Formats: sequence, C-alpha cells, structure tokens
Amino acid sequence: MEPTPEQSPHHAYPDHWEADVVLRDGGTARIRPITTDDAERLVSFYEQVSDESKYYRFFAPYPRLSDRDVHRFTHHDYVDRVGLAVTIGGEFIGTVRYDRINDQGRPASAPADEAEVAFLVQDAHQGRGVASALLEHIAAVARERSIRRFAAEVLPANNKMIKVFRDGGYTQRRSFEDGSVHLTLDLEPTEKSLAVQRGREQRAEARSVQRLLAPGSVAVIGTGRTPGGVGRTVLRNLLASGYTGRTYAVNRAFDEGLATLDGVPAHRSLGEIDEQVDLAVIAVPAHRVPEAVADCGEHGVQGLVVLSAGYAERGAEGRELQRELVRQARSYGMRIIGPNAFGIINTAESVRLNASLAPESPARGRIGLFTQSGAIGIALLSGLHRRGAGLSSFISAGNRADVSGNDFLQYSFEDPDTDVALLYLESLGNPRKFNRLARRTAAVKPVVVVKGARHSGSTPPGHAVPVSRIPDATVSALMRQAGVIRVDTVTEMVDAGLLLAGQPLPAGPRVAILGNSESLGLLTYDACLAEGLRPRPPIDLTTAASPQDFRDALAEALADGTCDAVIVTAIPWVGENGEAETGDGQVLAAALHKAVAGGSAKPVAVVHVEIGGLAEALAAASSTAAPRPRTVTPAADRPRAATTLPAGPDRSTAPATPAAPPASPGPGSPADTAEGPVPEASPAPEAVTGPGRIPAYPAAERAVRALAEAVKYAQWRRQAAVPGKIPEFLDDTIDEPGAAALIEAQLATAPDPRGRPLTHDEARELLGRYGIAVRPTLPAPDPEAAVAAATRLGYPVALKTTAPHLRHRADLGGVRLDIADEEALRRAYGELTDLLGKPAELLPVVQAMAPRGVDTVVRASIDAAAGAVLSFGLAGAPSELLGDTAHRLVPATDRDAAELIRSIRAAPVLFGWRGSAPVDTAALEELLLRLSRLVDDHPEVVSVALEPVVVAPHGLTVLGASVRLAPPPARSDLGPRRLPNY
Repeated sequence: MEPTPEQSPHHAYPDHWEADVVLRDGGTARIRPITTDDAERLVSFYEQVSDESKYYRFFAPYPRLSDRDVHRFTHHDYVDRVGLAVTIGGEFIGTVRYDRINDQGRPASAPADEAEVAFLVQDAHQGRGVASALLEHIAAVARERSIRRFAAEVLPANNKMIKVFRDGGYTQRRSFEDGSVHLTLDLEPTEKSLAVQRGREQRAEARSVQRLLAPGSVAVIGTGRTPGGVGRTVLRNLLASGYTGRTYAVNRAFDEGLATLDGVPAHRSLGEIDEQVDLAVIAVPAHRVPEAVADCGEHGVQGLVVLSAGYAERGAEGRELQRELVRQARSYGMRIIGPNAFGIINTAESVRLNASLAPESPARGRIGLFTQSGAIGIALLSGLHRRGAGLSSFISAGNRADVSGNDFLQYSFEDPDTDVALLYLESLGNPRKFNRLARRTAAVKPVVVVKGARHSGSTPPGHAVPVSRIPDATVSALMRQAGVIRVDTVTEMVDAGLLLAGQPLPAGPRVAILGNSESLGLLTYDACLAEGLRPRPPIDLTTAASPQDFRDALAEALADGTCDAVIVTAIPWVGENGEAETGDGQVLAAALHKAVAGGSAKPVAVVHVEIGGLAEALAAASSTAAPRPRTVTPAADRPRAATTLPAGPDRSTAPATPAAPPASPGPGSPADTAEGPVPEASPAPEAVTGPGRIPAYPAAERAVRALAEAVKYAQWRRQAAVPGKIPEFLDDTIDEPGAAALIEAQLATAPDPRGRPLTHDEARELLGRYGIAVRPTLPAPDPEAAVAAATRLGYPVALKTTAPHLRHRADLGGVRLDIADEEALRRAYGELTDLLGKPAELLPVVQAMAPRGVDTVVRASIDAAAGAVLSFGLAGAPSELLGDTAHRLVPATDRDAAELIRSIRAAPVLFGWRGSAPVDTAALEELLLRLSRLVDDHPEVVSVALEPVVVAPHGLTVLGASVRLAPPPARSDLGPRRLPNY
C-alpha cells in the first residue's frame, strides 16, 4: 500500500515495516503503517470500540473522531510521527501511534530521542495479544528512527494496558502524576525482553499448529460426486478414522437437492453451513483455490490444508500464485499447510483426525512426524506402522509456503502427547530460528532430522529459502551443537525414533551384548566399535539357549553396573531334525518382556535374523503410547499395514487418487451409500502398551547406529543441563568501543556495499583490540630490505611469499624457515626468486620465527542464512583435503570452545599423540572465545581467517590474519515477531 502525494516526499512508505504475525490464540494478522487511504477504515474501527476503551485512550468521553482527528491519525512522516495498524480481512482491529517529543513533552524532531506512544485495540480482539505485538513492532520502528525511549500516560484503571507495558521486558520507570500513571520505557532490547518475545512467539505458533491438528469441525472443499478423487478420498479417510468433530462435504457442482454425501452434510459452499468450520481441506484445481480461500475467510475458518498442486513446484508463475495464496489466507487470519500437501493426522483419542490421503490412520503413540515430501511421508507412515510404532501427530507440508518445520518444533516442544519429534526436511527457511528452536526442544525431548537435497546445490522445487554458502557438513555440525540427532536416511530415522520413544536414554557408551549366535554377537561388537561405543565381550548363550536363558542373561546384564545398554542378538533355534524352528518368536519376546518388566533404566534393543513372529511380538510390547492398562491383542489378530498406499503428492506432482478404498474399516457397521460402503466412525487403532518396550532390528549395524545416536544425544542432554558460559576475564582485555570506531572508519572509506578486505596492519590493529596478537611481518621487495627487516625483528626469521596463489603453500617452496643469519637469508631469497619468480610477483615478507608447535587454522564467517559460524581445524591437508574441520555457532561458550578443538578427527595431535608434547589447548580455547566475541559484537566483521596459528606447549602464535568488513546482513531473528515470506 503506497502513500498518497500528500505525505512527505522525503520519507517513502516503509514497506519493510509490514509483517504478518501470529496472535496469542494462533490466528494471524497483518501489521502495517497507516496511510492517508485509511481514513474510512479508521472511522469504522473507532465506531466498533467501546466507550470504556475510548475513555481509556483519550482520558475523557470521546464518542467519535473529528475530521481533524482522522487527518492527524492518518497522516505521518514515518520518522517523527508514525502509526501502525493491525488488520484482519483488510479491516483495523488495533492501532498504535508515536509522536516524537522533547524534554518538555512538546512535538520535536531529531535529535530528540523520546516519543509518546498510545494504543487502541478493538474490544472484540482484546486478549489476543494484539497490543503486545504492536509494542514489539512500534519499538523496532522507533529504534530505527533513533528513538530510545517511549513515554506513556495510562489511567490507573486501565490494567490491561499497564500489563502490556509491564510484561514487555523492557527497562521501565513509572510514577503517578496528575491522576495517571506515567510510564517510561527504554527501548534497547534486554535479555528479558527478548525472552518475553520468544516465549510469546513459541506459544502463539504452537497454538496455531494445535488449531490445525485439533479442529472442532472440518470441511472438505472439492469432494467429488463419484468415488475416487482427492477430495472424496480425504472425506472417506476422515470418516474411517473416527474423527470426533463435525464433517462437511463441499462442492459447488453438487446438485441442489443433494443433502448428504457418505453420510455427512453436503453443501455447495461454506456460506450454506450455519455452524462454525475450524479447518478446511482444499482439493480443487489451483485456479479455483482463491475462490475457496475467500469463501473460507468470509466464513471464519481458522486454518487450511491445501492439497492442490500447480504452485511453486511449476516455476516462477506458480511461485507467484503461491505467494498470493499465502497473502490471501493470512489476510483473513488463517494459516496454511501446503500447498501440494499430503495432509495431516492427529491420533489423540479426543480428536482422531485423518485429513490426509493415507488410507489408514497410524496407531496412537508418542512420535510426532513432519515431512516436506508426500512420498517420504507415505514411506514413513508405512514403515512405522509395519514396526508397530504409534504416532501422536503427522504433518506433510508439501511446498511449506506457511507452516514449516519450525512451527512443528514449536508445537512439539509443549505437546504432552509427543515424546520424540521426527522431521524430514529438504530446506530450512530460517536456519537461525531452526537451531534455536531445536536446541530448546532437544533439551526436553529428542529431535531426529533427515535432511534431503543435501548435495543438489539447488533449492527443491516449490521451496523458497535464503541463500546459504555453508556446506552440508557445517549444517550437520551446527545441528549437532543444537542437540539435533541428524541421520542420513529415513530408515535410520525410524530406527532411532523407535529406540528413543520406547527406551530410556543410556547413561554412557558401555554396551553388553548377549545372544545365541557367536557370529552375530561379533558382528554387533564390531559395529559398536565402529560407532564409538564401548562394547563388552559378547556373551554367547549357544544355539541351545532357551527363552528362559535369554531372560536370565538379560536380567543379569540389566542389573550389572558396568554396562549402560544391552543388545540382544537372536537367530532361529535348530530342531532335532536340523531344520530351523521359526515359530518361537512370541515365546522369546515374552521372555525378554519379563526381563525388563522391572522397569530398567537401561535401553534394550534386539537384533534378530529370520525368527518368525519375533518382530511382531516385540512390536506388541513396543508401544510408544502413554502407559495405561488395557488388553493386549495377539499379534496374529492385529490389523496389518495396508499392502498399498495411494501415490501421494510430492513436490512436483499433484495428489494422486488411491486405486482402492481405505483398508479394513474395523469394528462397526458400514454406512451404505450409492458410492459404496463407508466405514462407520470408530476409535483409531492404538499401539499396545507394556513395560518391556523393545525395538527390533534385522541387522546389527542398524541397531547399533540407533543406540549410538541415543548415547550421543544423552551426553548432549547431560551437558546442556549445565550450560557453558563466556569467561568474564575477557571483558578486561577487550576494547569494544575502540574496535567499533576502527570498523566505522574503515567502512567509511569503502563505498562498495560488499565491503572491503583489511590490510595486514589494519587487521592486526582490529584483532589487537580483542586481545588477539598477530605476529608482524615486514615487506621484503629486495634482498637489502629483507636483511633490514630481519635485523629489526631479530634472527631467526622466516621468509615467505604472500602472493595469493602461493599463500600458505609451504609445499610449493614459498616458505623458508629458521633462517639464522644474513648470509642464509640472502641465499634463501635468491633461491626463492630463482624458483618461483620475481619479487614483484611473489610479494615476499620477513617474519620472526615462532616457537615450534602444531599448525592450526581458526576461522569465523557470517552466513546470511545460518548466522555467524566459528570453525577450527589443523592447517594443511587435514582441513583442506580431508575436510576435518569442526564448527560452532557464535557466540561460543567455554564449553563450545573446548568441544570445538576436541571434535576434529585429528584432535589427538594436540594432546600428545605418539609421544609428542601436548600443546596449550587452554590458550587455543581462549583464542576461539576472543574471535567469537569479535564477530558477535561487530556483525560488520563478516569473515576472519587466522592461518596458521601455531600452538606450542606453552602459548600460541598467530602468524597470519585476514579480515573482511561489510555492512552487516539483516538479522531477522533479533527483530519483532513476524512470519516469514517465502
């Protein structure tokens, strides 16, 4: 929305202030600047505000706005006078305004840095967090315009507004003057204000997902009149799942006389439905979706699941259609799953929702599943069902134009029915936020991630994400830092999810192995070693072992304090006639179940080879549902997974239609219709509960890999319980203002928005402000200059080239070390130029020798998507050829620094490998912390490379440094809450 010519030509309409936000109840709204075109909207809004709210705003009865008021409240210069509005459906529901004032409280301009602020929220929308969201955004606007304080006058009876100011987290002062409360807020963000903002964000976004997963009523728009088709399939799946809410079939092509379809009310439009509709599943062609969304918005629908394809996965034109779809839905306060989605499932007993193309609802359980691919979603649902695992919720987001993996993490964090969150992601729309949310969620429950499209070098079709330059190995390291369990395949995801949902976390890496096959035990032993675990020698029970022998051995291992986990290996028994007996799986499962019935605190996994019924029997005792007494159904009588699933939508295909009706309807009589039987509403299947919940694996490597992930995650949880800190001693040796002045001066000389690299001396000066000493170098354009430099620095010295193609390449002969005197220096200079070229090409320098040690490299860089990253490795081949580099997000704590240098594969070199002297790792950790502080304090420092850093037994020496400055990239994670625009 552009301003009219009446507004100040010097301050264009600030469209970057526009934002979509999630309110406290999970609905969305749009915040934008008020313009002169909003006069009628403002008058209409004011007419709907109660007299009491008007009195609180103006301190007197104020029934209507005068023309002068309307002009004043709609004409702003966007600097000294700013007004913001919250809109839903294009209409105002709340406003805020600030006016810059001087010390006497009169209108002023810069450099005055205080402003008077006032809010007004429509009574029908009070309590939704509208004023809190407005305060965040108007405060960010004020800071951008160099306003540092807000002043507000509030009547003592206006408790709601006083609470908004008090709960904002800003530093404030209050006094009582002339019958009103005078409040002054310092607008500089504080740890408390940021925590308040993120807490509100978490609750609002979690609530928005909860509204989608637990609707009181669902309308399927695009339900076909004949069997088959996407809409009709979703309707049948809703009914088959036993959905507890109201269901409606909607299609504008229905005959006027059609009253019901598949036993539910049929309507030509949502407008014909007299009751509230909470969720709409849209399954119409893309060109008809806008009409359906408008119908939903006018009817007050809270959320949409858009199965329709034909959007961003089809190219630029489709991407614009997708953006318009999101804009349209958000304008009505609705969130979207999709487009090109596979659907959603919620197995909670009070909901039993299957609004997806999956023909059979999974069992109830404790695993939450999010996927960006319909095809992968089908595979995961099938795999989990086949192995007896239950789900709490499932979301297939398709193009994830709105609801994303970040929203799912917000929901999973506080969902009491979810113990493990599994995510299949192909892109990260906001990597900084993902890491923050994942770290918080992983502190209370495991988060397992498979990242697809790792090496394609392009964004998956349909996804719009920030460009990131960091390699996948760095992404993986940063996820590990946040406590995320990252695995490579969906099979590994299921393996890890089953163990984490059904077993306690291990206290350490010690593993007991027992079974009736020596060979399978040895394979398991080797796999444990390969995964970094500490296995005990396998216990061979021999092939003659009975289920009772297994029970006794497992009970003994669980009681043994020298192991932290147990892996049971089993092969079929061999009968007297030499044939394998494969029917004793249920007997063995019962024995293992009894062994763990005492509630062991150690995880147990089973590796089996072709034992009939074992996996099924263990799955029956492998519930991931909340424990409660119930009858256990024999494995042979439990429903099997469907042999086929409908071909669901992937990012490049439209949702396909199932070739057959949903699988086994379960108990209850079918409701006969003209199109065939539809299952009667019945409870969703539920995973069976038992205290001996044991996951089974067909290969030792899979079980061990899942256990290894659990061990690493448990160790991370223990460490995260006592977070690291930044040592206070750094503050005494850091000159932050001096560094800021240097950076400002250097950027002032670089008009290029890409910034500029610093010279060697400039880099030394800047790093020195943070206590990072770089050994000086002196240019040596000829032998005489080299001798003079060596005399000044003192022998022994090093002579090296600084030409870009030879920098740090000692293997090419561009470095001469330990030069003891002038004669040796002249000889080395001649050899260097004879071998590599003229001095003007080589740019040789002289540097004093450093104490012997281990050459390392320390780097820091700012990625626009992921943020600032600190990296460490050994210089040369280990990091450059083998990629042996570790990474941590900035700001790094003392624990991060210690882990950073110990997490590379070549770390033993630093700690006395093969009899060498251990180096000063404490000095190295301090260097990492100082560099982390530099790039965290000054985002204009976009890259730093310290190479080489020679770490000696006592101290270290930085021999080379390069620094690049540039205007800092925008930090969306530090501003007010807003939904991303993909």
